[in-house]
Order: sequence, then structure tokens, then C-alpha cells
Amino acid sequence: MRQRKILGVVLATMLGLLVTGEGARAMSPTERIRESASILREMARQDDARYMGKLLKDAKGVAIFPSVVKAGLVFGGKYGEGILLRRDPAKNRWYGPSFIDMGGVSWGLQIGISSTALVLVITNERGMAGFTGDEVTLGGDLAVAAGPTGRSTSAATDGRLKASIYSYSMTKGLFAGLSLEGAVIDTRQDKNREYWKGDRGVDRILKTAATDARMRALIKALDEVVRTAPK
Repeated sequence: MRQRKILGVVLATMLGLLVTGEGARAMSPTERIRESASILREMARQDDARYMGKLLKDAKGVAIFPSVVKAGLVFGGKYGEGILLRRDPAKNRWYGPSFIDMGGVSWGLQIGISSTALVLVITNERGMAGFTGDEVTLGGDLAVAAGPTGRSTSAATDGRLKASIYSYSMTKGLFAGLSLEGAVIDTRQDKNREYWKGDRGVDRILKTAATDARMRALIKALDEVVRTAPK
């Protein structure tokens, strides 16, 4: 939680200088779901989504961040608001959502701001277990590799597909890399209470089928990406 507090100071300074208005406003649970569905539909139109769909087909879960803002003004950081879903591959069924945030800080010569859509495909139970606590560090508590694509395989990609998490990010309509080493993901209990209308643990949330009307568009988008997977 200490890193999150530091990140808050960093981003408050940077984002206050570099962005204004709507871009700096926190999203409600419903907005997170709607934006997640929108970015998945956009990703599905790209050829590389076929390979993301192949991983999703057998995945244990997925974390979606419609926009990870990376900003720098001598020192830098990234921040994103997202959602977490569990998947049962045998039943082709999704569970959740639980609401999560991502943050990270960096130092060095850097200036500017960018926004990247990010999907984390969680491939095993260890990966899912890492998301059920209050906080997890990517690259520390859990290994993250760049997801394979059709054009090439990133040097960061585990060719044997052994990592707990594979990342797919898209900037300006193109799949591209995003460094996630040291990024911290923590559960937003306040957003979970808002969505679920009361206190509910992450374990219980991820055992609840995602059948609420608010989730229909997102589940449809996820299933469409899975259907694009190569045989």
C-alpha cells in the first residue's frame, strides 16, 4: 500500500499538469465494464486478437484495463482502472467482476503522456490466487510475459507458454508492448461494494456467475475474442 500512496502523489502532480477534465476522473464500476467491452471489441478487429483468443480459450481468468495512463515529468508512473473475471474453460463460463487498480512508478529522463489498453490473460490457478489478495506485484509476486502474436514473438514472451500471466496491450489501434515490471495491482473494495451493493470478498465474487445485465456486452465481447482463436 505504501507504493500506492507514493504513486498517488506522483500521478496527482503529473496528471494535474498533463491532463485535465474527463481524462482525470475516476470511472464508476459500470463505466469500467462498458469501457472494457468497448476496448475488447476494438481489439477483436485486429489480427493479433486471434492469438489472444487462443490463450483466453483455456484461461483461468482475465484482467482488463481500458486505459493505462503512463505519464512522465522527470519522474514517471502509470495508472489504470480495471476489472477482474474468472473463467471456467470446461463450462465456457465467466465469473465476477472484481474491480482492481494498477499503479507503478519510475525515475529517469522522461516527459509526456500516453494511454494504452491492456488485457492480462491469467493462465493458471496460481495466477488467479495472486489477484484474490489486497495487492500483487507483477514481475515480483507473479511473472508476466508478453503474449504471442502472429507477426513475431517478443523477446519477453515465454515460448513454452509457462507464465502465469500474458499481456496484450494496444495503442492507437495497434498491438504494442507495455512494460509491467514492478506494477502493483490492488483490489478496490469500495468499487466492489458499490457494484455488489455490500461487502463481499473477492473469493465469493469470483464464484458468482457474471450473468448481471450490466455484464452482457462485456461477456459477448470476450466470447467473440475466444471464437476468433485459431484451431
